[in-house]
Amino acid sequence: MDIDPALSALTAALGGEGPAVEIAADGTPLPVTSPGLAPDTAAIVRTSGSTGTPKATMLGIDALAASSMGTALRLGGEGQWLLTLAPNYVAGLQVLVRSLYAGTRPWAMDMSHGFTAQAFTDAASALTDRFRITSLVPTQLHRLLTASAPDTVKALRRFDAILLGGARMPAALRTEAAKHSLKIVRTYGMSETCGGCVYDGVPLQGVRLQLQEGRVLIGGDVVAGGYLGNPELTAAHFSESGGTRWFRTEDLGEVDDAGTLTVSGRADDVLITGGVKVSAAAVAEAIEGLPEVRTALVAGIADPEWGTKVCAAVVGSATVDQIRARVRAALGSPAVPRHVVHLDALPLLSNGKPDRLAVADMLRRSAAEAVPHGDGQRGTEPPQP
Repeated sequence: MDIDPALSALTAALGGEGPAVEIAADGTPLPVTSPGLAPDTAAIVRTSGSTGTPKATMLGIDALAASSMGTALRLGGEGQWLLTLAPNYVAGLQVLVRSLYAGTRPWAMDMSHGFTAQAFTDAASALTDRFRITSLVPTQLHRLLTASAPDTVKALRRFDAILLGGARMPAALRTEAAKHSLKIVRTYGMSETCGGCVYDGVPLQGVRLQLQEGRVLIGGDVVAGGYLGNPELTAAHFSESGGTRWFRTEDLGEVDDAGTLTVSGRADDVLITGGVKVSAAAVAEAIEGLPEVRTALVAGIADPEWGTKVCAAVVGSATVDQIRARVRAALGSPAVPRHVVHLDALPLLSNGKPDRLAVADMLRRSAAEAVPHGDGQRGTEPPQP
């Protein structure tokens, strides 16, 4: 991928000398001059669409500058970035933006044949700066750690920081990364906050957190200008209060006395089954606690008896009985998945995040075809808890 045109267009946009820009997946810069564009907008990023229609998020010059400065302060320095994610998503775009503010040249790995361990290892070996940083999603890290080439793990260990975001980090992956002493920084954020703005549960400098009926609100200079061409949705999610701009996320969480954020799942992930509230994220986390499970995604489907039926798509060799026993022990009987499907891998969006809509549709179709009260085998309806 030739990133020079994108870097040039972003340089002009961030300096106020060129139009706002949207970077395509192949790195091509696309100027944006649409009506309704916020005056200081430097870049447009479209949300992943993992749970709905993508939105065009307007990222301002000051917001991107605040994000880059906060990242450098938290990581303890600026350095050379390795681009492993498409630049049309915020994590990929930020590799380019942070590099520009740092005055270093990022290196883009060859993804012409997809994301492979060898391509990553080759690209990592091309970095020249002493301080090296990259951004990955959990699926990518898993592929790298399960690669047979020892040079891949060696390349990972050479990074001073590996920002990991976009999805929950499964327990097994966390254990494997720690075994190799990788410098993992778990990030939380979204396009509307210029990407990750909470590192290992702690907000970057200038970022504020609030909870509103359990919903996470993020405030500060990193917050976007809104959604291009959608004033109604902008008004629903963005606000100004006390001189601070806020974004109302779709996530539920808790903040402890030390100010550390723990995200418990999406607000729409709360399933009401048989009159009992169940967190889909908590069920998935419990399932991933089994050593035989690599990853899991939990969704609810409509059911005439239960209102919503808890279902799970699981990647791993754990049996349905093991999965149900694990969830029952961790969360109680109401949370036990009533339908389980085993997959070789979760379907992914182009940015590496699980395609939640595709998984939910798959579970819905599989449950409709399953035999009620089956034998608990793959793709069948397990006995009621």
